[in-house]
Amino acid sequence: MAHCLHFQQLGLKILFSSSKSLNPSPIPIRRRALQFLLSNTGCGNLRAFSSSLNNKYIQLTDHELMAQCEMDTFKASGPGGQHRNKRESAVRIKHLPTGIIAQAVEDRSQHKNRVSALARLRTLLALKVRNAINLDGYEPPLELLRILPEKSTIRGPDVGPQIGPNNAKFALGMQALLDLIFAVDGSISDAAKYLGLSTGALSRLILSDDSLRAAVNELRTSKGLKPLK
Repeated sequence: MAHCLHFQQLGLKILFSSSKSLNPSPIPIRRRALQFLLSNTGCGNLRAFSSSLNNKYIQLTDHELMAQCEMDTFKASGPGGQHRNKRESAVRIKHLPTGIIAQAVEDRSQHKNRVSALARLRTLLALKVRNAINLDGYEPPLELLRILPEKSTIRGPDVGPQIGPNNAKFALGMQALLDLIFAVDGSISDAAKYLGLSTGALSRLILSDDSLRAAVNELRTSKGLKPLK
């Protein structure tokens, strides 16, 4: 039987129910505390929730993030024989405020699988959870500037070299980029203007990472726009 560990949720109020209805009733909330969750169904429908803490989840420490989660351990299917994993070392982590789930099964060490699952959860949160931004006087945060190509006209020399998907900090920049694209209703050309890039240069950045491309295309589809190719 799988073991289940429960962790404390941190003050989040879900505004829309987990119902599969595609037309939930709108609920008034303050803009500064608004966040959006792109659902895991793949249909592109959006759910919204507010947080009194207005947390950006992936900026939390491991301990803080796990305090918002439920973790299960289980036996993963694998090859037979003497090397078969007979212990419940596979790990599944569910982020309770959003319902997003990540898991790791590849290692025989439960600890290593927990670390991997938590890292994957951070990436999924970056891809799925949208933070509202104000476009009036918008200035890209440092984490976004770091993933932009050096040809960006707003990218100063103090930002440092461009970081890519293999860098652990890429998820922070990816989330900020998706927040901007969401704010401009999926328009790559409009987002590019805020980033000092041509539409083509921003498109190439998006297409350079499969998960980022999929998230942008899911967002664009939800806005009635054609996916990037």
